[in-house]
Amino acid sequence: MTTQNEMTQIPPEKLDPQLLRAWSWHRQGLDGSLAAKGAAEVLDRVGWARSIGGANIYLTLFSRAGMLRGDVDAAAAAREIHELPTARGCTYVLPAADYAWGLQLGHASAEAAVKVLERLGVQRAEIEALAQAILQVLLDARGTAEEALDPQGLKKILGDKVRNMGEEGKKKGASTTLPAALGLLQADGRIRRVPVNGRLDQQRYSYVAWELEGSGEGDEAVRARMLERFLSWTGGATLGQIRWFTDFTVAQAKKALAATDAVQVSTAAGEVLWMLPDDVNELAGFEAPAGEDIQLLSGSDSLVLLRRNSADLFDEAGAKAVEGMSGSALAADLSDHPILDRGRIIGLWQYDPENARIAWWTFGPASAAVRARIALTEEWITEDLGDFRSFSLDSPKSRAKNIARLDALRAG
Repeated sequence: MTTQNEMTQIPPEKLDPQLLRAWSWHRQGLDGSLAAKGAAEVLDRVGWARSIGGANIYLTLFSRAGMLRGDVDAAAAAREIHELPTARGCTYVLPAADYAWGLQLGHASAEAAVKVLERLGVQRAEIEALAQAILQVLLDARGTAEEALDPQGLKKILGDKVRNMGEEGKKKGASTTLPAALGLLQADGRIRRVPVNGRLDQQRYSYVAWELEGSGEGDEAVRARMLERFLSWTGGATLGQIRWFTDFTVAQAKKALAATDAVQVSTAAGEVLWMLPDDVNELAGFEAPAGEDIQLLSGSDSLVLLRRNSADLFDEAGAKAVEGMSGSALAADLSDHPILDRGRIIGLWQYDPENARIAWWTFGPASAAVRARIALTEEWITEDLGDFRSFSLDSPKSRAKNIARLDALRAG
């Protein structure tokens, strides 16, 4: 492990946007370095995959390791990877080694749901009693055909133990006491939720009992672990980007950074990145690849989501090409999925299931490599997934306007 004294000093002018985009591409394993690796190893190397009922997890693993949906679903069924609530209370697909401490990071979100009910007059003891009753039902169901129970099935068995919170509860996002109790159990690793049809690109779940051992670490140590992993995944990030992903306070973030021995590195654009010393040494000798390297990614891929910096991935010509578009092409959250070359966004795409095709537009003429990657991704989505949803409420109808816009832009 490199110490700060052994670290190579990088002149800021070397770290221009083109090099940093290629560096992120490399760190994210999009350069072929993760070909044929397993799902857990990929997620360990590049970071947790955001799961919001969309197909991001599948494209994350297809783009980096060539994995098909059946292989990904099998890894989830074997609990090599699993969807869990973690940083900021958001759900990600994690490798098994991260389950315990990842859940620990998200525990505050489960407590927040309890506090909403408490403000509505529900005593914590009632929620904890409901949680215990849920756990007992799921333990009793083990080994039976009803081992996995969805919320409706649980409510039917639990009866009046689940309290309806009426109109006031609906306004606060707490229609009944069941979700908060399920959240507490899941945050403690006592239950886990499983997709009803085994697919990770939907949001219909059942629950089963679980006995996940805790991390054995205090919150401060877990925050330091999170920072070390995050900096490794990204290859460097600003304090603002770190705080967005982790939801740490400034004091918590700085303390965790100190625990990782992270250092500050200035870029040509005047930004200050926090980096691990080993990564600084690697970056000092890194050169951007000379040839094209094309990928189609999800708008919520870890390349753009971990730091929420999609605008940095456009060069001047790309930014000019999309500046007049409606939606949020240059916002932190992309309105369409990106087509990239070595970390630079060169175009946008959407999947059109009605015509089994990818609608796409590139800011300049599309090379043979771009067209080949589009054709490969189109065939994979059509045959392996059937559709490519961005999130749970995405549908062919909801994206029709974006598809028509891309078609019009491509037609010129």
